[in-house]
Amino acid sequence: MWYWWDGTYILVIIGAIISAIASANVNRTFKRYQTVYNARRITAQDCAMMIMQGAGINDVRIERVSGNLTDHYSPNEKVLRLSDSVYGSTSVAALGVAAHECGHAIQHKVGYLPLKLRAVSVPIANFGSMISWPIIILGIVLGQLGLARIGVLLFGFVVLFQLITLPVEINASRRALAILQGRQILFGPEMDAATKVLKAAALTYVAALFAVILQLLRLVILTRGSDD
Repeated sequence: MWYWWDGTYILVIIGAIISAIASANVNRTFKRYQTVYNARRITAQDCAMMIMQGAGINDVRIERVSGNLTDHYSPNEKVLRLSDSVYGSTSVAALGVAAHECGHAIQHKVGYLPLKLRAVSVPIANFGSMISWPIIILGIVLGQLGLARIGVLLFGFVVLFQLITLPVEINASRRALAILQGRQILFGPEMDAATKVLKAAALTYVAALFAVILQLLRLVILTRGSDD
């Protein structure tokens, strides 16, 4: 019980609060600009198609996926999926999100190194996330801090994954905004709105990184030894 209720748990709470605030902010920002429509009345699906054709990407399908802000690009399948709230919408928020996902498709096409690193780190991070906690708990229960520290080291792969993810997402947004402006898909205030949406989305990844760092700090404190 001491492990779950010691004073370091405040670090987990802080991380959860920051993540919740970031998530609420991106949803609020998206909702705010979901009713602001682009002057050209281009749908997010058409926007994505225009961007990928302009980038010379002809082998990626665009599909609709259920949910709200469940948009993502799958490099293995070469599929760009746009959520119900984005796919057929002409809002500047939807176009910003669609362009961001196209940014990932462009990263894949040009061989963007951080994206490659993230792809490699996914199975490692998943393994670290799955196995670290049982090892940490077992080590603490048995009083074997050496074993617990191995679990902490494995949890470090989760932090590494979040650290790699952040520049990937920021770069995708930068590419998206540059294309939206350069191809004159959005203008003036429309660009400002799309920028705000993508900045709010980027903050969720900053919050996620901060949260796992706090979690790692807590685990380090718990396994540093009774003499410290």
